[in-house]
Amino acid sequence: MFFSFDGIDGVGKSTQVTLFCRWLRERGHDVYSCRDPGTTPLGESIRSLLLAHDLAKIDRRAEMLLYMAARTQLVEECIRPALENGKTVVSDRFLLANVAYQAHGGGLDVDAVWSVGRVATGGLMPELTFLLDMDVSVASNRIDGKKDRMESHGMEFWQRVRTGFLEEAARHPDSIVVIDAGRQASDVQAEIRSASQRVLSIQPRGTR
Repeated sequence: MFFSFDGIDGVGKSTQVTLFCRWLRERGHDVYSCRDPGTTPLGESIRSLLLAHDLAKIDRRAEMLLYMAARTQLVEECIRPALENGKTVVSDRFLLANVAYQAHGGGLDVDAVWSVGRVATGGLMPELTFLLDMDVSVASNRIDGKKDRMESHGMEFWQRVRTGFLEEAARHPDSIVVIDAGRQASDVQAEIRSASQRVLSIQPRGTR
């Protein structure tokens, strides 16, 4: 089983990923957690490159393709083997992020980014994506410390990204569920757990 979490920066993905993975493990799942881009040596190198402020002028298509390269490595080195070994995979971001950021936010063709993504992942997609949604200004204020290159885009860009996420959720309601992230973390997590039952039995593995 493959889950992913997405949304604009500042919505609390890391916290919710941690809580969800803990809940799955308590119910007997062998959980593999990862982040996209990242996790693999190649992915972490690309992540550092993409988030560095000295690459502020990177072309959107080049940016998108770098993310795709990191994702290909993540899928082939980590996610696919984990799934083949019966693990439940939980990823902090996946292909939906590129569609929202580089297409809706950055002006690339939406369908083209989805198509490139299907090639990059070999067709592997999450059974369910939790889209954590929150007002752009509230999310921006929740980002601690110095913002990285992607976090430093203006509010107009962030609004396009948020709108893009919601449009994609409306286009793919069976695989993307919108979660109101502007609440207490425990309430957000409760809704995530409830939504996960679309594709996941809460009965511990190995029991009947």
